[in-house]
Amino acid sequence: MQPRKPQQIARELALLSLSQLPVNPKKLDKLEDDQLVSKLVLGAVRTLTSEVQDTLDNAAGELQRSNDRLLSSQTRASDLNSARTMLQEAIACTQTAINQLGTAVDFPVLIQLANQDKGVRNYAKELVITVNENRQIIDELLSTALVDWQVTRLAQIDRDILQIAVAEMKFLGVPDSIAINEAVELAKRYSGDDGHRFINGVLRRVTEQKKTA
Repeated sequence: MQPRKPQQIARELALLSLSQLPVNPKKLDKLEDDQLVSKLVLGAVRTLTSEVQDTLDNAAGELQRSNDRLLSSQTRASDLNSARTMLQEAIACTQTAINQLGTAVDFPVLIQLANQDKGVRNYAKELVITVNENRQIIDELLSTALVDWQVTRLAQIDRDILQIAVAEMKFLGVPDSIAINEAVELAKRYSGDDGHRFINGVLRRVTEQKKTA
């Protein structure tokens, strides 16, 4: 695995801490470097813990439903197929949780880089501030790109990935292709099985709408 660049680490730190930071993120500007890193990392830990717990709860629910269906099916093919589908969904949820837990192994490296590399913590801070200051504009762009869906109905982690990518494309001068590729990689690490395809599709539509605007 190739070592990740400072901006990639910063995106991940911003993603995981975004929903946990103060409503007025400009307060981050007033923090000393060590305090800033502590805030970002604490937010990241809280988000990852919440995501893993929610995913495991979903997996447990699917397992219970599939078990109930098997017990009551009396070998009827339709019920057995339904139970099999539920079991597959439970396995998928569990795998996602395992993947999310696996990212925790990178936390010591992430913390070290954030402490040692001013570029990492500054870009993470810039991303968080840019998203919060321009959230309405960002969400409007996303809303027009979503087909029969609403931004508020998205999973938190997917919404944060999309908002960061749009912030980079719209306000921070990051080339569309790079912002999309980085968002897809984040989705592969933190979203569900089809999350990265969904993220890619939405952001592609955002770029197409920019061209026709």
